[in-house]
Amino acid sequence: MSAIGATRGDIVTADSVIELLENGRILTTPVLRAAAARLVPPMDTVAAYHFGWIDQTGRPADGDGGKAVRPALALLSAQAAGAPPETGVPGAVAVELVHNFSLLHDDLMDGDEQRRHRDTVWKVHGPAQAILVGDALMALANEILLEQGTVDAGRATRRLTTATRKLIDGQAQDISFEHRERVTVQECLEMEGNKTGALLACASSIGAVLGGASEADADALEDYGYHLGLSFQAIDDLLGIWGDPATTGKQTWSDLRQRKKSLPVVAALAAGGSASERLGELLAADAKNPENDAFSEEEFAMRAALIEEAGGREWTSQEARRQYATAIAALDTVDMPEDVHDKLVGLADFVVVREK
Repeated sequence: MSAIGATRGDIVTADSVIELLENGRILTTPVLRAAAARLVPPMDTVAAYHFGWIDQTGRPADGDGGKAVRPALALLSAQAAGAPPETGVPGAVAVELVHNFSLLHDDLMDGDEQRRHRDTVWKVHGPAQAILVGDALMALANEILLEQGTVDAGRATRRLTTATRKLIDGQAQDISFEHRERVTVQECLEMEGNKTGALLACASSIGAVLGGASEADADALEDYGYHLGLSFQAIDDLLGIWGDPATTGKQTWSDLRQRKKSLPVVAALAAGGSASERLGELLAADAKNPENDAFSEEEFAMRAALIEEAGGREWTSQEARRQYATAIAALDTVDMPEDVHDKLVGLADFVVVREK
């Protein structure tokens, strides 16, 4: 267990969390498949490829569909409200549909050619299909929830649509930052809270809402998910610069190649000192020269070293711990079964304790 981990969650082993994620996948995948099958051809096939259910030729595949953290959170949140995990399935599926809508569009906007160690949808099926299927998945998410026909389903839909809007806000902020020389740490945290925290917040509360939880308890569970999302994103920002491509499935220095103003970069620029100043000079020069395709691997390595020397790597690592602690503290305000509390802590450990 990492130093990030909380004592109470230590009783939830890694194997238990894997089982938790797998159980969530078992409950949600059939409903997710049925939802994607509603799409007209070829969107149904494109969606199936994106989710890893088929390969490029249409043959069945057992692809990497991701860790299924959001569905697991939705099912656990239902249990936090005293409901069975099945109550949270429509919410789990809806959140997963919105998440994958964002991935399809993000890959296209960022020009990413690989996701989960294989070609992205826009590269295989073209940009138009990536846009259309993404739009369709977002519409399906609301459809799945509203079909429940209950007051609580309406409450859940409101939270999902708000989270979706914030997610889109975050992506817009992220893109705009790429064209600015300077971004403050607070602006970066706001962007990442929108882009990553909002949907994890929704996942952490939507099952509880479907289970009839009070607004206060749902808000507290949202706080847990929001700060967990910020902790997750801080770790992801570290991996975006220093991660092993064999683990991340992306190029070396991927965030530097895309000029992302991620937390390590922004924190390094705010730190002051010679390394910070040199990094600022390089980024200012970049703003006048939008093409960095000619940069060598040594250039990216040098920039990563400057970020680390200025303290951006360590600050981001500490921020991940701060956000984690805030997330766990939010759980203590909700009256829930102790085993559910421990599972939420254990899942948080799993999310933020990753290879750096």
